[in-house]
Amino acid sequence: MSTTRILVRDVDLPLVEPGRTRLRGGGRMALLTLDNGEDHRRPSVISPETIAELHEVLLAQRERAGRGEIQALGVTGKPYCFAAGADLKRVAEVRTREQALALGRDGHAAYRLLGELGVPSFAFVNGIALGGGLELALACDYRTLSGDVPAVGLPETSLGLVPGWGGSTLLPRLVGVEAAIDIIVDRPAANRPMRPHDAGILDVVDRVLDPADFLASSIEWAGHVLVGQEVPRRAPDGEEEAATILAAARDRVEAVWGHTVSPREDGDSRPAQHRALDLIERTRGLDLTQAYALEDEVLADLIMTDEMRSSVYAFNLVTGAKRPQGAPDAALARKVSRVGIVGAGLMAAQIALLVARRLRVPVVMRDIDDERAAAGLGFVAAEVDRSVHRGRLTRDAAERVLASVTATTDLADLAGCDLVIEAVTERLDLKKRVFAEVEEVVDAEAVLATNTSALSVTAMAADLRHPERVVGLHFFNPVAAMPLVEVIRAERTDEASLATAYAVTKALGKSAVGSADRPGFVVNRLLVLLLGRIVGAVERGTPVGVADRALDVLGLPMPPFQLFDLVGPAVGLHVLQSLRAELGEAFPASPGLERIVAERLPIVGEAAAPGLPRRVLPELQEAFGPVDAETALDEAGVRDDVLTALTLEIDRMLAEGVVATPSAIDTAMILGAGWPFHLGGITPYLDRLGYSERLLGRRFLPEGVASLP
Repeated sequence: MSTTRILVRDVDLPLVEPGRTRLRGGGRMALLTLDNGEDHRRPSVISPETIAELHEVLLAQRERAGRGEIQALGVTGKPYCFAAGADLKRVAEVRTREQALALGRDGHAAYRLLGELGVPSFAFVNGIALGGGLELALACDYRTLSGDVPAVGLPETSLGLVPGWGGSTLLPRLVGVEAAIDIIVDRPAANRPMRPHDAGILDVVDRVLDPADFLASSIEWAGHVLVGQEVPRRAPDGEEEAATILAAARDRVEAVWGHTVSPREDGDSRPAQHRALDLIERTRGLDLTQAYALEDEVLADLIMTDEMRSSVYAFNLVTGAKRPQGAPDAALARKVSRVGIVGAGLMAAQIALLVARRLRVPVVMRDIDDERAAAGLGFVAAEVDRSVHRGRLTRDAAERVLASVTATTDLADLAGCDLVIEAVTERLDLKKRVFAEVEEVVDAEAVLATNTSALSVTAMAADLRHPERVVGLHFFNPVAAMPLVEVIRAERTDEASLATAYAVTKALGKSAVGSADRPGFVVNRLLVLLLGRIVGAVERGTPVGVADRALDVLGLPMPPFQLFDLVGPAVGLHVLQSLRAELGEAFPASPGLERIVAERLPIVGEAAAPGLPRRVLPELQEAFGPVDAETALDEAGVRDDVLTALTLEIDRMLAEGVVATPSAIDTAMILGAGWPFHLGGITPYLDRLGYSERLLGRRFLPEGVASLP
């Protein structure tokens, strides 16, 4: 990636007089533009060289301001990008704590000049502004934001860091402690950056302006500020109020992610959230020199952790997933101008809605009776209406989507579809029959895709006249939110069908991971194994509460029994039994789970507070039988059993060629199972804890990948 440079030019400032606007004679603004010389597909990032150049440029502009040559300074970015944060590759290359300290101190020294120029400074945020990019804007006296910016935020805690170039200090003073915690801790954990409306409401920026003439409007607004227009600022939080908010945030972080522990003890640390809360509290009332010194120390501590390197490794995997390994030449993909969905249940309707919104083509759902077909259409209509009310979809766009989705009971209505996706009940005989029926009505080159989560795609296609056009497209629930689609190549899938599957996945805004046609593919094979080992421990006498808490230190999206409840016990049991039949006794049998399904027993209680986990009901123990003190495991024992099983299964998957590399497994688990960024993927986590070397005699990844060398 090219180095981001600082381009400087002077622009005229308007003088505002009652009733009219004219140019101020001689009034000038020095306008700095961050530009890496690339197009909008390669956002500008801030490297140590960029920081050094910014420092020199700002010193020169401070001298100009002292001579009266400029009356203000503005900072903006190249088209569609303000700055996408620090260069993470360079951060991960830091090898000593002294280098880490220097990284923070140099950033502070440069950014601090924006408030010490002798003239007002303005950030004109014209595009994506994340991490160090947003901190650059926060260091300015005033901020405007274009109304079409897709993402604004401080995601550092999701990467094992804290906002260390002023963000942890300046943001709470600007927006208040509660909003700062939301932006620094909560939003990164949910991968939910701010949109312009959010940034305006939270007072992160002073004005959100129309993108059509954003820069001109921003400079004009700056002129108003310079002649005395008041810019409201939020009153500081009281000490008691701030303490209450911080205490509640600590309780929430503790409940979701657990204690901070030494990463050198057991690798389960997730310290960034805790350290961020500490900084927000400790920098209150300090001058900038003291506050920034604290940020430097905390940032240096975190840069020298495995969690930071793991997070950067995971970030790079997710970024690279937009260009999936093993995908055929995109030019081979067939044009898709009409899509059929077999089924109108929850998954089918979600897929239909996504296709209609993203591909902008007609979509027809087919089910066996009018009631089911109508229910599918009702789901689509309700979701579209919800998106309109939340401001995520315009009324015109909503009407287009609704008009493009139809439902039918007539199989012949699928004729003319270039792609048909089956999303019926997870039974091989049913899916084979569906494909046999569809083959009779669609064109010979139409691609047939299955949304199966675990069944053999090869077996589904075996009796067709054209098995080469069958491919797996495994979506994850909820379809709109989950970024992964597993693309499964069956034994006879041809290049054109596979290329079409990858092209459609990309057009839907999803990331693809390719998988061989093996039971459970990647995510479900490992996730069901993990859940199966938890249930297996309970079957052997471990208390359900102990088993439910055993993986808390990993920071997974939810406890295992809550996940069972989410996917549905019947579905979970079916997949567990299927994988046990195909892959053997590593996937435990569970009479207790069979009883839960048969008797429809409730599994989890209500969360203690919004955002907290839903814990297993103690009375569920009865379904599994009594606790056995002789065979029961403690939390560490359950966790060891799970991680041992995962290590051995991943080794078997790689030997089978399910995927080509451990990093593909990591990508799939991060995107499809919510495997936490701070663990860096499942294989580096098992490497760091020593499971791979102890059980296999080797690491999955080379030394130093996703960890300290």
